[in-house]
Amino acid sequence: MPINPTDFYEQLASHGVGFFTGVPDSLLKEFCLCIDNRIQSGKHIITANEGNAVALAAGYYLANKTLPLVYMQNSGLGNAVNPLLSLCDTEVYSIPMMVMIGWRGEPAVKDEPQHVKQGKIQLELLETMDIPYVIISKDDKQFSSKISNAVEIARNESRPSVLLIKKGTFKKYGKEIQQEDNQRMLREEALEVILENLENDTILVSTTGKTSREIFEIREKNSQGHEQDFLTVGSMGHCSSVALGIAIAKPSRKIVCIDGDGALIMHMGSLSIVGRLKPHNFFHILINNGVHESVGGQETSAKFIDISALVKANGYQNVFFTDKQVELKSRINELFNRKGPNFLEVLVKPGSRENLGRPTIKPKDNKRIFMDFVQVEQD
Repeated sequence: MPINPTDFYEQLASHGVGFFTGVPDSLLKEFCLCIDNRIQSGKHIITANEGNAVALAAGYYLANKTLPLVYMQNSGLGNAVNPLLSLCDTEVYSIPMMVMIGWRGEPAVKDEPQHVKQGKIQLELLETMDIPYVIISKDDKQFSSKISNAVEIARNESRPSVLLIKKGTFKKYGKEIQQEDNQRMLREEALEVILENLENDTILVSTTGKTSREIFEIREKNSQGHEQDFLTVGSMGHCSSVALGIAIAKPSRKIVCIDGDGALIMHMGSLSIVGRLKPHNFFHILINNGVHESVGGQETSAKFIDISALVKANGYQNVFFTDKQVELKSRINELFNRKGPNFLEVLVKPGSRENLGRPTIKPKDNKRIFMDFVQVEQD
């Protein structure tokens, strides 16, 4: 039977865990809803990336000795390796913290291709990093004692200690995230307009999550091929760098990067590289719905950022904005008709179709047909 998130939280709280931070994960969604509802907002902070969360937690501990908890999907563990090993490790500053990791791609559990390798090496990776862990699942009758043991290790040995959470561990919490009702277009509606206005030789790179899933399904609905699109199903936050690499290698082709707000914020430093190199053929479109939709709908920091000013300050040539479907086509034309690098922010409302599928093409096959498309010089 799945574990009640409240029971899990109360067990942590009973051991003095009082600060929570991280990047949302679908496996941990119900637990995050619980802590969001149980503690004050200043003690639950969604960060830009997982390494950011580890450092934030370390700072909180240094200030008042409160044991923090950092949560993440295991695909984001790579972002956290540096501060875990060069900041918190017992051979450096020896900083205790709990680290809750959603185990995507667990062997023998069906998952998406981008999670398979990470899931397969998850235990070996933690052992190589010399980070102690306990595994918790929905049928775990000993989860309370496992939490107690993990907390004891963190405190007594002054080091990070991992709670590795299997799929389906948490019972539904019952409190859904309430999204503001507004009249903006949905992301899929914006994507349809964007794809309609791409030239046949334009190269498209899209971010992870539902954006790439919707692009795939729009192409299917229109009986179009997928060779024009590189669907970045993993490596959240890096699609703009992938697109930049292609733009550098193919200066005669238009490169369009379709990004998301959570992904853009996760590795925002990539904007400065685009601005420094100023590729004239680079066109960056941000679909901003203000949430981490693919993993539960938790808010990003996007509404606190003047993204247009930020992008301009990083050296993009022209920056455009719209939150209206009726003017999106004209903004796209402005974007493409000026020398890049250019940026268009499209503000949309959260939400997607319940029957939204996933790409039926394997990543390696997507890569193969995409590379063939990129190599062909268009007339």
